[in-house]
Amino acid sequence: MHQMLREIQEQPSLLSSNAQPLLTQAQRAVKKARPSLILLVARGSSDNACLYARYLFEIHLRIPSLLAAPSVLTRYGAKVEYPKSLVIGVSQSAAAPDVSEVLENARKNGHRTLSITNVERGPVTEAARSHIFLGAGEERAVAATKTYTLTLLAFYQIARAMGASLPEPEVAPAVARAADSPGIRDAVETLTRARLLFSLGRGYQFSTAHEAALKLMECALLPCKAYSTADFAHGPVALAGPDAAALCFGVSARDKAIPRLKASRASIISAPRSNLADTLQPFPSVVFAQRLAYEAALEKSLDPDTPRNLTKITRTR
Repeated sequence: MHQMLREIQEQPSLLSSNAQPLLTQAQRAVKKARPSLILLVARGSSDNACLYARYLFEIHLRIPSLLAAPSVLTRYGAKVEYPKSLVIGVSQSAAAPDVSEVLENARKNGHRTLSITNVERGPVTEAARSHIFLGAGEERAVAATKTYTLTLLAFYQIARAMGASLPEPEVAPAVARAADSPGIRDAVETLTRARLLFSLGRGYQFSTAHEAALKLMECALLPCKAYSTADFAHGPVALAGPDAAALCFGVSARDKAIPRLKASRASIISAPRSNLADTLQPFPSVVFAQRLAYEAALEKSLDPDTPRNLTKITRTR
């Protein structure tokens, strides 16, 4: 068994066992803070998880939330004068230099700082005043799987700790079903045959669309572009045709892009929908996407554990 598949299959148990510890850590870290702004700092899969956090925080806490552009500070040296903020830096390895630099600058300027990592010590944890550790155990495959869903769970519990009225995150059964969805085989065949691939989502599932596209690119070498369904309808839908496929997450018939995709004869792959609340749908959806990427890699005789040109830890500044 490949390590990536093993780590995909660990997720139901990890999400169940870590829900309370992550809530306890979040309560200790934020203590119902009410900042004027929440600034999210990350790269790669962690940055995609931050898209989920933005919707959670703005909808349920009514606090404006932004994804930082670390290069503003690290490359151009511009120190933005943010209002009273909670700055959250996310790095599974705790080693991202640009994330740690933004956190350190925020801390020195009097903002509240919090790191979310899967490693207990590193530049990112040292730069922040408060810390949340994911508890995923070592993730050996290059592609992030269990650390990604535990990051979503950490954000969910942060929102609850700050006062959001959200249901208990009992996602394990739905995640287990998604990992073994009977539609995966047909979806893989469609994806690997298509000349153009799109990954579409909106709201809480916008993050899933981005993470699914990333997984297909890094594991299966399938070029895929993520869009919100709204932005897709504003132009990129012109590319759709019989040689295109769209992987859709939480997309409804009301989205204008869907009838246009159907009219173009593009293939549409809809991720299975669970009976979870909308805020929790990204958990099974992204696990479905992870399994798609894994199986697509095998279909193309690629090793999903060691994607081409990639290493587990990427340091950018």
